[in-house]
Amino acid sequence: MIAGVGLRDATARDVGAIRDIYAHHVLHGTGTFELTPPDEPEMAARIDAVASAGLPFLVATEGDGVLGFAYAGPYRPRSAYRFTVEDSIYLHPEATGSGVGGRLLQAVFDRCEALGVRQVIAVIGDSANVASIRTHEKCGFVHVGTFRAVGWKFDRWLDTVLMQRQLGAP
Repeated sequence: MIAGVGLRDATARDVGAIRDIYAHHVLHGTGTFELTPPDEPEMAARIDAVASAGLPFLVATEGDGVLGFAYAGPYRPRSAYRFTVEDSIYLHPEATGSGVGGRLLQAVFDRCEALGVRQVIAVIGDSANVASIRTHEKCGFVHVGTFRAVGWKFDRWLDTVLMQRQLGAP
């Protein structure tokens, strides 16, 4: 665990760091199926969209640095899905394996539960993305399915793993 880690809502001053962390994953990882990193205005718009929906977008910090971010976005646009969200989490490469990811996700889930959210869906890029799958399992997610060979990135076909966690009482 990294000492001195704080968790808080993302602010406008975090946009550059969030964009840089995400760009690393776009360019070097298979956890996202985006091929071109979004610029700062696009990333700011994405953060604003989550906040406008009343959902959490959190950052993990150490000192002035951003170690990672996690958020919950609407799962689907139909109103029947209003109590279900999809989570996303991305860490700075130096923060992976430190426990920061689990702390970030749990904070997002706590906020979502307080909002009345009942289900969280994780759509994990690449079935070989063991770190994300294990982090979600440690946070109480169960595997509910795999879409085989649905994404093409780095000259290979990639799966998408679907995981689910219930919040609150059944």
